[in-house]
Amino acid sequence: MAPKPRGSSSRSWDSLDPPLSEWVLEAMSAMGFARMTPVQASAIPLFMSHKDVVVEAVTGSGKTLSFLIPIVEKLLRIDEPLKKHHVGAIIVAPTRELASQIYSVLLSLLAFHGPSASVIQPQETEEAEVKKYSSSTLKVIPQLLLGGATTPAEDLSSFLKKSPNVLVATPGRLLEHLSSPYVHCPQSSFEMLVFDEADRLLDLGFKEDIQKILGRLPKQRRTGLFSASVSEALDQIIRVGLRNPVKIAVKVRGASGVEEKRTPASLQMTYLITPPTHKLPAVKSILEALEPRPQKTILYFSTCAGVDYFQHIIPLILGGDFAVIPLHGKHPPNVRQKNFTRFANSVTPSVLLTTDVAARGLDIPSVDLVIQIDPPSDPKAFIHRCGRAGRAGRRGLSVVLLLPGREEDYVPFLEVRKTPVTLYENSAFSVCDEDAVKATEIARSAVLSDRAYHDKAQRAFVSWLRSYSKHQANSIFRVADLDWEALGHAWGLLKLPKMPELRNYKGDKNLGVNIEWDNYAYKDKQREKHRQEALRQDGIADLQNSRKRAASESVPWSQNLEKRKEREQRRERKKARREREKWDKMSEEEKQKARETEAMIKNIRKEAELQRAAAASKTTQDLKSHESDDEFQGFD
Repeated sequence: MAPKPRGSSSRSWDSLDPPLSEWVLEAMSAMGFARMTPVQASAIPLFMSHKDVVVEAVTGSGKTLSFLIPIVEKLLRIDEPLKKHHVGAIIVAPTRELASQIYSVLLSLLAFHGPSASVIQPQETEEAEVKKYSSSTLKVIPQLLLGGATTPAEDLSSFLKKSPNVLVATPGRLLEHLSSPYVHCPQSSFEMLVFDEADRLLDLGFKEDIQKILGRLPKQRRTGLFSASVSEALDQIIRVGLRNPVKIAVKVRGASGVEEKRTPASLQMTYLITPPTHKLPAVKSILEALEPRPQKTILYFSTCAGVDYFQHIIPLILGGDFAVIPLHGKHPPNVRQKNFTRFANSVTPSVLLTTDVAARGLDIPSVDLVIQIDPPSDPKAFIHRCGRAGRAGRRGLSVVLLLPGREEDYVPFLEVRKTPVTLYENSAFSVCDEDAVKATEIARSAVLSDRAYHDKAQRAFVSWLRSYSKHQANSIFRVADLDWEALGHAWGLLKLPKMPELRNYKGDKNLGVNIEWDNYAYKDKQREKHRQEALRQDGIADLQNSRKRAASESVPWSQNLEKRKEREQRRERKKARREREKWDKMSEEEKQKARETEAMIKNIRKEAELQRAAAASKTTQDLKSHESDDEFQGFD
């Protein structure tokens, strides 16, 4: 058990032992943190002493300051400044957004430390203030390392210029950085290593990078692992090299005062049973029913393609009262950062459409409401999604939308996982069939306005179904139970996509929609030009084929080779058209990657041909040699 700090009943900042620096106390007061959270009161004194810590606490409980304050205090209490290009502490986060957030909090903290602020933000520090700090004055200088945001060369150049002593990074870019001979983490200077969202960092995708990073750091160090669900990765945590760590588990008592919850007491977690066609109207009704109106709302979808499609539909459903911002993992890094910053800093009512890329670790200020349009495929992500609201004692509401029938079993499933949800109840909330019909009409009108929206809707629906079919709770979320026609109307589809799951479907795959597909155009003139050209080529091919069929009716099938050849050519044209359409939809970055991949394949094929030619030549020579060796010399 972690020891209780002095004055733990009030959890005042000045009650810690060892005591915090005066400027840190001033910073906490100015930042509005009147007293420590339970996790801070437990973790800070242990991590400031010579203890490894494994901290498990509910989301939004103040874990970030639990490791930033000990790191800063330790680096400012060493006997002399670190040597140039020596690193004293490293913080590893699983996503760019979380790493950026930690870095931002660290900068806010260091703004209260004069010597550090004079180096980090010299333009905001008076010249006389800068001059009074000598080179021997202890300072904390952080650097942010994000894969995709900058190149490794740019990061190294900044490191050599500023000589930071704290690195905040994602695993891949950190590993590249530590591989440089100019970056030093010797036993004499390296103090602390932190893994934030530790269970996710130790997932299979990160495990190899983490092992390599640990191999480049000294074993004599203090290590902290912080997460909302550390226990689920305990076996892996033991293997990362902690020496007799102290485990700190901060729980929240349920309403009975006995059962444990894994979410803050300030967060109300609810569910709503609603048919597919009522989901989007339900989102609108929830937003309108809440008083005061939510300033920041997050809508979770299961796939990136779903976000790409619904970012065009939901603004029309909600009207002009909310700014709708998309964010998912397939956005380029600069777009992700721009949209995340736009939502985090918004001062007007805003709705973020996102995937599980924004489910963990992010501390977006003032999130009032989380609505899960699609329950997550991985049940572990449920608690992290909900935890974006109700952070640091702020009241929040989470609503998960479930389909009638078997999905209702998700409620007792969550109860078993210690994340109980209650039925969403609000006297002002109301959704009827007329609202559902209106929402479908709005979505279809948007889709009919541009064929590009139809393409996005088809891709999004297929990707959603793939995700749904892979749900870990597959006895609850079953494809066989889905109402295809209702889903098609809910999504505003003009027809159901061609999918193996619909092979035996006997209903109306056109969903009651009659449309002249040849006249259904793209708004983008270039894409429409390509489509018209493809139609023209197909029309010519069809006419030629019909004429040939008429002329060849009396010709035996064995002699009609021309017909086969024409079919092959038509298939090739269709294939070329699909490839051209796929190329037109790609971004410049994707096109460049495709060119590089094609060049790499050509080189591989060329090398393989050379190897085969060399092998064939060697075989021929061996045969000749064998023939000469075994030449008949006559009988003895």
